[in-house]
Amino acid sequence: MFLLDTTAGPGVWETIQSWDRWLFIRINSTWTNDFLNSVVPWWRDSNTWIPLYLFLTLFVVINFGWRVWPWIVFFVLTASLTDQLSSGLIKGLVQRPRPCNDQDFLFHVNALLGGCSGTFSFPSSHATTHFGMAWFAWLTMKQYFNKWGYLFFFWAATIAYGQVYVGVHYPLDVLGGAFIGSIVGIVTANVFNSKIGLPPLIGYSRSVAPGINE
Repeated sequence: MFLLDTTAGPGVWETIQSWDRWLFIRINSTWTNDFLNSVVPWWRDSNTWIPLYLFLTLFVVINFGWRVWPWIVFFVLTASLTDQLSSGLIKGLVQRPRPCNDQDFLFHVNALLGGCSGTFSFPSSHATTHFGMAWFAWLTMKQYFNKWGYLFFFWAATIAYGQVYVGVHYPLDVLGGAFIGSIVGIVTANVFNSKIGLPPLIGYSRSVAPGINE
């Protein structure tokens, strides 16, 4: 069931899809170079960012102590909710083929990963999950990271862009994922801030977070 096509008027979805594919070709095949071709597949890989997740855990434990465990639980919960919502629910409802699996479009795709997942395309789970985590981290800790907190969104946006660059998602997939993930991240952050909140700050290290308040 292709839900995106049922709610649009005659020709509307075709127009959207045409623009979506046009932008995909630009990102995936035109706006490329050898350096990005080697870096982006690594950059958008979730395993690449395991050190970042460890850094965040270290940061909150050092600065707030072990009483910060509810924050860690909510952070993991946000990642799980976004992944299950995108991969476990919405993709199966929309059933949009990935560009690298679309037989009518496949010859336009520069598949940098050398293969293509058999799962559906909308929304991008990478975009959904990373924007969810970015919003949760920023809204719960922005007073400590100051302007550095915006790097969370740069991180999420570049990973989402990378999904199009390597040929596994259309731009609309990552935009939809970013929107859905943002909603989840904002909701979980507001629930955490209103019901629990971070414990009192017990210390900081400028080498860990250069923007942290005293």
